[in-house]
Amino acid sequence: MSATKTIARHGLRAWQVSALEAMSTWESGPFLISAAPGAGKTRPSIEIANRLLKAKAIDRVVVVCPTTPLTRQWSIAAGRLGLNLAPDAPELIPPRDFHGVAVTYAKIASVCTQWGAQCTGRTLVIADEAHHLGEELAWGEGFALAFRNAARWLLLSGTPFRSDTTPIPGVRYDAEGVAVADIAYTYADAVREGICRPVTFIPYDGTLQWRSGDDVIEAGFDTVLTTREASRRYRTAISAELTDGLPRILAAAHAKLQEARAAGHRDAGGLVVAADSDHARKIAKLLKDVSGKSPLVVLHTEAGAHKKLAAFTDSREEWIVAVNMVSEGVDIPRLRVGVYASAAKTPLIFRQVVGRFVRTIAGRPADMSWLYLPGDPVLRRHATDVEGELRHVLRRGESDEELFDERPERAESEKGEAVEFVALSADVAPTSQMSLFGGGPPVVAAASPILPSFTAAVPDEPEVSASRLSAFERRTILRDKRHRLVGDLGRRDRRPHAEINAWLNQAVGVTRVEDATIDQLERSINLLLDALAGKAASRR
Repeated sequence: MSATKTIARHGLRAWQVSALEAMSTWESGPFLISAAPGAGKTRPSIEIANRLLKAKAIDRVVVVCPTTPLTRQWSIAAGRLGLNLAPDAPELIPPRDFHGVAVTYAKIASVCTQWGAQCTGRTLVIADEAHHLGEELAWGEGFALAFRNAARWLLLSGTPFRSDTTPIPGVRYDAEGVAVADIAYTYADAVREGICRPVTFIPYDGTLQWRSGDDVIEAGFDTVLTTREASRRYRTAISAELTDGLPRILAAAHAKLQEARAAGHRDAGGLVVAADSDHARKIAKLLKDVSGKSPLVVLHTEAGAHKKLAAFTDSREEWIVAVNMVSEGVDIPRLRVGVYASAAKTPLIFRQVVGRFVRTIAGRPADMSWLYLPGDPVLRRHATDVEGELRHVLRRGESDEELFDERPERAESEKGEAVEFVALSADVAPTSQMSLFGGGPPVVAAASPILPSFTAAVPDEPEVSASRLSAFERRTILRDKRHRLVGDLGRRDRRPHAEINAWLNQAVGVTRVEDATIDQLERSINLLLDALAGKAASRR
């Protein structure tokens, strides 16, 4: 049987097959996979790691992610496909029972010297969302130092470019400074094949009025303004206090969400991306007025924000309002309607927000999603560009001033005097819709099952049962069970936990329970069960 047919049996998509075929001759250096969010970058990465381990071409795997929740997602997803990763590991050498580790870029930056000494040419490095390596100089430098000896760097990104001029370590650039991917799979490709939803952008334009110092300015988004006044026009458009501005957009978006729910997607959800915490709370109040229900508000500064997002993912709640919480690793496939009211207008952030609405759900058609936004010319350019392949170019496409809401220091006049800004009024309406990829009839997505406890970013594997747990999950379950049984035995015999733990560790041959393998944890549990049943002595 050919390799391609074998792969097809396991549910891999055509582009994933191409990626694996391209990597079959890859022996050293970086390899960049640029694929749209939701297209399944994780799957070929796990497949190639498993193949290299089986062929004994590598000894271990390290996955590096932007956030801690992503390290756990990777560990669970990989484990269910036979690749066991230990999340948040203290060192590069994985514990027994594991093939590798999953850690954050921030962690690597703090231990780069130690990990650099442990890293050999037989280490496979997988950099998830690799564009983050240019985000903080320490992250890129730490990554390069820690893995300088690794023969292979597999770089993954749905947005392999940056809004600044920082090069991404390991990425090749052509003579014009454009990033060159070894495998590219665009939004357009994904929508044509029914892997991602098409998106319709609904820009709002009209008459916006604000006070700038002593002047009252009135303009729509088709008027050419100075950088400062263009920024103030945008701030007026996203103001939560002007009745016929953002509140009107929110009401229209809520009506569209109800339409999607009435059409059969009963748990369809909506997302508003807000500028800051105060803005988010004001938007939440507006949504409550429109819908009669208080939306979930998630702020990046709050403890437990990711748990709130996870709860929303599996709920039937209508709306979520978020600040800096909708980038990589935030996969809510039921999102169908969005409102872009962020202060940031960089192509990277815009594309990441769009990526929240393109994910499909197994068994459902690739229904249309809708993103409502101010008709700002910068955002319109980004919306138009999403259909093409956005590439990381080592030069600026827009000035910094265009890409961010006006900062306080920019509100100074040439004479150094503060220039007051007050949003006065807005009267906006939807302009011509911008349908991504032509907005043709919905395409039925391939019915490859997604394991229910994963987010949509997790590989689709028809032959993997949802009951198959990763080593990370099994260890967690076994340690919890061991802890409960130690408590039961301690209460029955009135003995301290430390004494029972010392007996168990000596019996199975470990110094600390943290070092125990799955087999040793299972033996510990059997000893505890026997002791509780009176079948074995628990004292030495």
